[in-house]
Amino acid sequence: MAHTTAIVLAAGKGTRMKSSLPKVLYPVLGRPMIHWVVDALEKVGVDRKILVVGYEAEMVRAELSGRGGIEFALQAEQLGTGHAVQMAKNLLPTSGGRVLILAGDSPLVQPASLGRLLQRFDDGGFDCLLGTLHKENPIGLGRIVRDPSGAFLKIVEQKDANDQEKSITEVNMSTYAFDNEALQWALSRLTNQNAQGEFYLTDCPAILREAGRKVEAAAVLEACEALSINTQEEAGLVEARMKEMGYSCES
Repeated sequence: MAHTTAIVLAAGKGTRMKSSLPKVLYPVLGRPMIHWVVDALEKVGVDRKILVVGYEAEMVRAELSGRGGIEFALQAEQLGTGHAVQMAKNLLPTSGGRVLILAGDSPLVQPASLGRLLQRFDDGGFDCLLGTLHKENPIGLGRIVRDPSGAFLKIVEQKDANDQEKSITEVNMSTYAFDNEALQWALSRLTNQNAQGEFYLTDCPAILREAGRKVEAAAVLEACEALSINTQEEAGLVEARMKEMGYSCES
């Protein structure tokens, strides 16, 4: 497999967590949740890991100071997921390789899923491959819209989806594999011309597709990976699932 750099989005405050901790340091099964994400990247053999930090950045740096192979990029203002990745751009290789992007609030990310995503990315010669899954009642998640032949068209967020799009069960879980050069090209073309005034990483696949680059989505993620954390209640659900799956704070 080609050289891989991972970018982990870990800048959020996590207001809904009702905790003074940065979101990614909220404990899940006895450990700050970000450690589970880093574990998965190490198990799949990722060469370099870049964490985009923001809220209480020094606290996150300190927590991870004992783990090797981690670099940090600062997102001083939270201006969207695309902006977060732009903050890591200077740490990416100048050419070659691939970039794996995932969220820091998903402790149930599975190494096997990441391996499938990267292998399929390599086999298909893609510029961008989104890792997706199917979920019943996917309220709040972005839907994967495909053309009549089944090819990827775009991601539509819940708030922008029409009734037909809301019925789609294939969803975006913020897990992407990009060709490094293609990602940097798309990031340079992002705009914040939207209702939130933010730069969305979800626009990058569409930018590449419209430019004739090879973009696809593949349902390579497992059902448990639909469980991300935005509230303490969701953290409890994730902990319960992790216990069922045999996780422990020593694993």
